[in-house]
Amino acid sequence: MKIRLLPALFLALLTACSGGEAPRTAEFVPPAPAETDFGSLRVRYNALPTLALSEAVAKQYGVPRDAGTALVLVALREMKGTEEVDADGEVSVSAHDLSGARQAITLRKVEAGEYTDLIGTARISPRDSYRFEIVVKTGGRTEAVKFQRNF
Repeated sequence: MKIRLLPALFLALLTACSGGEAPRTAEFVPPAPAETDFGSLRVRYNALPTLALSEAVAKQYGVPRDAGTALVLVALREMKGTEEVDADGEVSVSAHDLSGARQAITLRKVEAGEYTDLIGTARISPRDSYRFEIVVKTGGRTEAVKFQRNF
């Protein structure tokens, strides 16, 4: 008798978890842009699926909007008091998925208002996690930033 009640109890508990709401489609929540300071050098970085870009922005950046592509953005800024100005430097970016597969990301310059940013694209798989490493060489020093994004 107790064994017959177990499935009914499980079903009742499962129904209670949903609060009677119908299932909803998951919505993409873009990750917050990140930044790291190395003295007066500020490195801003982000990676997001190109499907999160509007058609106009994707066209402006010259990147395809598809589920298998992420836009990687890196900006170098020199902090002068409270002001930021473009900073020069050599930047390289690589990405690793959870299986350890590595890809180098080729960057190119794009104008973003009064600033110049670096962008590139990475091949991604939906529902996978990637670790990015940015290496910046400027002013005779080398700095590295690591961050992770889930797609």
